[in-house]
Parts: sequence; C-alpha cells; structure tokens
Amino acid sequence: MNFGMDVPHLEWNLTPAAAMARQTALAARVRAQDDFGAVNFIAGVDVGFQDAGATARAAIAVVAFPTLELVETVCARRAATFPYIPGLLAFREMPVILDALQKLTRPPDVLMMDGHGFAHPRRFGIACYLGVALDKPTIGCAKSILVGHADPPENRVGAWTPLRDKDEIIGAALRTKLNTKRVVNPLYVSVGHRVTLQTACALILKCCKGYRLPETIRYAHNAASHKE
Repeated sequence: MNFGMDVPHLEWNLTPAAAMARQTALAARVRAQDDFGAVNFIAGVDVGFQDAGATARAAIAVVAFPTLELVETVCARRAATFPYIPGLLAFREMPVILDALQKLTRPPDVLMMDGHGFAHPRRFGIACYLGVALDKPTIGCAKSILVGHADPPENRVGAWTPLRDKDEIIGAALRTKLNTKRVVNPLYVSVGHRVTLQTACALILKCCKGYRLPETIRYAHNAASHKE
C-alpha cells in the first residue's frame, strides 16, 4: 500500500551521543511556517509499551476535520531496542510509528504527536523528527514540560502563556479544559514542522471536545494502551 508520502528507512540504533548529534544536525530543517493546504483529516500519534517496556505499540488515529469523526485507527508493534532517555524519545518510538504509518489507507493532512517538538533541549523533539522525516505538517502536544518554564495560563479555555527556555519562546502552555473542582493542567504545544505555534494552538483547540487532550491523541492513546 502506498501511504502517499515517503516513509523513510533510517538507522535508529545509535549511541546516545550520536543520537544527540543527529538531532542537532537536523534541527535546522524545521520550518515554523504554515505550509499546507486544506485540512480534511488530522492524525493523532501515540506510543505505549508492553512486556515491561520491551515492546513498543504505536497507534495512529485519523479523524475527519472539523467534525472530529474517527475514520481510521491503525497499530503496529515491534521490539523497543533503544533505552528510555529523556530528550531521545524519537529513537525509541519512531521505528514503530513508521511501521504504523505504512498501514494507513487515508493520509492525514496534519499529524499531532503525543510528545514535544521544538520545545526540546536541542529544538528537535519527536514531533519535529516525525515532521521532517515525512515532510508533513506536525504538531507537538505534551502533558508535561521537558525544558523551559511557562506561567499558568488564565483559567479559561484557549488561554495560553509562552513556554520559554531562557529568552527564547519554544512553545505554549495552552488551557484546553476547565474543572471547577480541581486544577486541570495545560497542554504544552510546540511546532513540529511546517506550522506556526499560533496555528498549532488553534488546531489543538479545534480538536478538543471537553477533554484535556484533543480527540486525535485521545483516540490514539486509547488504542496504544489497549492490551490484547
């Protein structure tokens, strides 16, 4: 099956030092400009682990936009050969994500990755890696901060504050859900590739339906976590 994009074959079994060097070298390829046409389908991407972390399970959920109707979910499994090292998530998860991408029958116009993009020590998190590898518009959507600091946004859906690393804005803390009984943490949104931070935040909000996570990533998370 032809996914409609070039799913590359890359070497992932690198040393941590070599992996960091690759991230630094590829970071210059990230384009933080809106570079896409009509958005009819958006994919959420997430990876879970089984067998005490020995097996990675990637799930990709494609929804119609703007209705958010789920139209396709695919999963793939493979052995996780790279260790868990903060900041090097791509080298542990990208191989199985690329396996799952090849199963899709409906190419998405934008991908939302459960993980960071530009909001990364070397400005090349997994959402950037996915976007640059596929040359597709990609957004990073994480539940916690990897690097930098953001003040809490106002208590209203759509409010956001800049996520900064020293003096550089590397992402946004975006309020996607309110709960009067307890504090709901924001999501940490960043550019992956071929999208601006403002557009990334707007698309995330349009994909939320009363939950903290956008529907794209909620569907993918449920599929990646499902034990068969």
